[in-house]
Amino acid sequence: MPKRILEGDVVSDKTDKTVTVLVERRFRHPVYKKYVKRTDKYAAHDEQNQFKTGDRVRIIECRPISKTKRWTVITGDEQAAPAPKAEPKAKAAPKKEEAKTAAPAKEKAEKKPAAKKKPAAKKTTAKKKDA
Repeated sequence: MPKRILEGDVVSDKTDKTVTVLVERRFRHPVYKKYVKRTDKYAAHDEQNQFKTGDRVRIIECRPISKTKRWTVITGDEQAAPAPKAEPKAKAAPKKEEAKTAAPAKEKAEKKPAAKKKPAAKKTTAKKKDA
């Protein structure tokens, strides 16, 4: 049987000669027919401690190295591109437009008379008769 090869991102490199690799897979749900993402974490052997958090690596199945390590890192693209950061948008212009449209709405709300409130029900307590 051929050895499986998976690709994922290193999420932890704190332990000596070991990296934790997050592997994402997609599959079609058998009932709902929708594509679903699932992630698994694998402890992989890294002999030279060369891979760091954020690296994109490929791991291959191997004999058990420890209680949890059954994978070895074979290749990796060091320092994979980080997720793009959202650029701040200009919010000054929309605020002015919102202020113009919000002012008439407030005036309309103020013109309506307030609904009359009913007084709260009085609490009655039964007095105990002493015999």
